Amino acid sequence: MQEIEQRAFLLHARPYKEHQIIAEFITEQQGKVSAITYSGQSTKSNKKALLQPFSPLIVSFKGKANLKAISLLEAAGKSWRLSGNYLYSGFYLNELQSKLLDELLPIPTIFKQYSVAIEELANQQSIEPILRKFERHLLDELGYGFDFEPLFECNTPYCHYLPDQGFVAEQQGWHAKRYNVEHLISIAQNQTVEADVMQTYKVLMREVFHHLLDGKTLNSRKLFIKRD
Repeated sequence: MQEIEQRAFLLHARPYKEHQIIAEFITEQQGKVSAITYSGQSTKSNKKALLQPFSPLIVSFKGKANLKAISLLEAAGKSWRLSGNYLYSGFYLNELQSKLLDELLPIPTIFKQYSVAIEELANQQSIEPILRKFERHLLDELGYGFDFEPLFECNTPYCHYLPDQGFVAEQQGWHAKRYNVEHLISIAQNQTVEADVMQTYKVLMREVFHHLLDGKTLNSRKLFIKRD
């Protein structure tokens, strides 16, 4: 298989065998790719200095299995500098992709949206709109996008969101979270300037991703909790 030189960002890296790590990337053409590289004091360890989050890279891989070997790793520009909640937000976007994207599934739009999100975080733009925009795009690409149409015919002021059904009118006696229908319609129309609308958006996204992650708490979310 021909090696492809492409833009990429590191999502996550973990120790593997002695002097080796497994690095996980989001790439422009191949989607999420996991690959082995060297660490420590090896002559090949110059790659390690490049394996930092939020650093634009040029990469290529070799190997036919899902776990590749890195054949090219170069800087493609200066690393984006994130700090505080902007840094934790970047880790959150990385962790979502790491846990939810399939290996070697090409989704160029995810790479593009991620690149934009990291630049906006580095420029310290408002965090919540950045995260919501990326989350919604990720859901669409994964096939879990929202169907907002039932909301425009809803005859109750509140509704529930059920993962297998979508939005349904509020039912008495149900213990599921309820959402303000007017807020959800504003979200559907990308009118999320109001603080209460954005709060509804945040709670909704948290519920949806909690379901997709089988209830597991993200490590990046723990960082936000500790900071709070």
